[in-house]
Amino acid sequence: MKVVTRELRFETRGEIDLIDITREVERIVEESGVENGQALVFVPGATGAIVTIEHESGLLEDFKRTLRELVPKGKGYLHDRIDDNAHSHLRATLLGASECFPVVGGRLVRGTWQEVFFVELDVRPRHRRVVVQVVGE
Repeated sequence: MKVVTRELRFETRGEIDLIDITREVERIVEESGVENGQALVFVPGATGAIVTIEHESGLLEDFKRTLRELVPKGKGYLHDRIDDNAHSHLRATLLGASECFPVVGGRLVRGTWQEVFFVELDVRPRHRRVVVQVVGE
């Protein structure tokens, strides 16, 4: 079995910045030499998330609005006494830090409109990294 681990590094603009990382993840899978297996896409950190969604401007705005409605800022969260980003942590927990994709024939398996996005949920711009680990034969 083969295991290939790579990192993506980039800057974000802060709260609910959506960064399409699909092409970079696909490139890592193709360069890994793994023909059949899985690709894990993971963000180390408590205020970032990995999601799949169609890359369409209206839908991306709907996604942002939905996050703001589901977990609004300034609702008296206890964590805000320490740091003013409790809503960021809660949103990240709901979305999740990783996605796992099948790799078949040396390619990432995803739906036609299913793109891979990093979601910045913290209140300020950040230096981020995403770990992509491809495992298989």
